[in-house]
Amino acid sequence: MVRCFCICNGHEAPALTVDIIIERDDKVLLIKRKNSPFKGQWAIPGGFVECGETTEEAAIREAKEETGLDVKVESLLGVYSDPSRDPRGHVVSICYIAKAKGKEKSGSDAEDARFFNIEEISNLKLAFDHGKILEDYNVLRKMRKSITSKR
Repeated sequence: MVRCFCICNGHEAPALTVDIIIERDDKVLLIKRKNSPFKGQWAIPGGFVECGETTEEAAIREAKEETGLDVKVESLLGVYSDPSRDPRGHVVSICYIAKAKGKEKSGSDAEDARFFNIEEISNLKLAFDHGKILEDYNVLRKMRKSITSKR
């Protein structure tokens, strides 16, 4: 049985989070998690959406808190809602793609923050369903490159 985090109008509901794929120079930023679950594993920056906040605002805030970077949200990658994606309970994540400004540094929930070539990521132990999210991102990235090269 999957546990829901929230009660809304008397009904149990999943928690809402954002993940942010931060791009720079054909690389993607990952953080090494400082806290459980998945302490010590690499992850896409992200976190819970606060009440009164849009998901885009949450993505910008979480990027700054975890990586020290100012980001510009460019596009939506997808919504990830598998009830078992987070061991704490049912969490739905909206994943954005963003461009980075500034110098990365580890922040609130991160031991480390580093840019990786997409090919390097396949060798890392990733938290949550971030391997799946990055696979989806890589497919989109290849499609974008293909379209761009045909112009």
